[in-house]
Amino acid sequence: MNSLNDRLRNRLNKIETNGKLRCLTSTSPGDGARIIYQGKSTLNLSGNDYLGLARNRELLIDFYQKKSLENCLERYSLGSGGSRLMTGNFSSYPLLEQDLAKMYRAEAAIIFNSGYHLNIGILPALTGKNDLILADKLCHASLIDGMRLSRAEVIRYRHNDYQQLEELLIAKSNQYEQIFLVTESIFSMDGDLADLSTLVALKKKFNACLLVDEAHSVGIRGLSGLGLAEEQGCLAEIDILIGTFGKAWGGQGAFVVCSELLAKYLINTVRSFIFTTALPPVNILWLRHIALKIPQMQKKREHVRNLRANLGKALLSEELRIGGDSHILPVFVGESSKALRLAKELRQHGYWITGVRPPTVPEGTARLRLSLNAAMDWCDLEPLPKLLASLMEK
Repeated sequence: MNSLNDRLRNRLNKIETNGKLRCLTSTSPGDGARIIYQGKSTLNLSGNDYLGLARNRELLIDFYQKKSLENCLERYSLGSGGSRLMTGNFSSYPLLEQDLAKMYRAEAAIIFNSGYHLNIGILPALTGKNDLILADKLCHASLIDGMRLSRAEVIRYRHNDYQQLEELLIAKSNQYEQIFLVTESIFSMDGDLADLSTLVALKKKFNACLLVDEAHSVGIRGLSGLGLAEEQGCLAEIDILIGTFGKAWGGQGAFVVCSELLAKYLINTVRSFIFTTALPPVNILWLRHIALKIPQMQKKREHVRNLRANLGKALLSEELRIGGDSHILPVFVGESSKALRLAKELRQHGYWITGVRPPTVPEGTARLRLSLNAAMDWCDLEPLPKLLASLMEK
């Protein structure tokens, strides 16, 4: 019998041979959309801070200057001291949940520690062995893990193939107690969009429950920054709407918007909610500070749309293969080793870009994932397409 170390070493060698080895890299925050790597300022095209709020100096100064030392000690501490069902449900938590419910014109909202906590907990809590989950093939890993933890049967339909989804509903709708339709709104690795209106129509036709993960959409899409469901005019029709604070909101945590009945049920059944320490008070109060401003950030959202339009056009003019219809813009490379080489060379030219490889994406579809945010200017991005095209030819 091999030792555990031998087993792990062999597995890691195989991962490295296939060009899939991942390592942690130390960086420091810079100004705006930049990070510092080995003493050099680079434009961060791999982050999720879509509105540029996480390091917005004016917002941070405004947030902290309003707080007296007494308030900081009493309400802005760095630890919550318990789970929400024990002692961690300090007053700012329900106030932020009320803010969210009001923003989304919903009955209730529940805050979770992260999108991963939420997605691995909600489907196991809601589903049973007589239920069916029909999920888009490209749903995020956290949703996939939640499906695996559930007792329901799971079928993943072809990406955005609503004809196949309807065929599955026709064939399966009478065989289960409840059917759950699960999708992202903006897909995290491809940057393309779900047709939420079609999904709403299907859920009504077959009496299904629709869960939409808007992690990459809240803040950055919709007139008020409520996400793609707002933009597509079907916000009120989503049964379970999931959003995150860790991306466009520039904070930490996640939330679900739903009915009051469902919120009460989730508090009593979701293990990843019940058995974890609550987020720190300072985190929740920062989110309340941001919540008041998100609906007023139309200019930032428009700026990101313009950056995406200009960059997409320029990349296509260099005959590069791109995808998506959002601030997430993948440039398809193919082989993992090539994606790694390009990412390394682009960093040397001042662009922090990560090569995305299997198993995150399907085999043969390694890519450079360009993530745009409102702190960028076109002059920062304009040289990138020609540079990337020249490096691709090497």
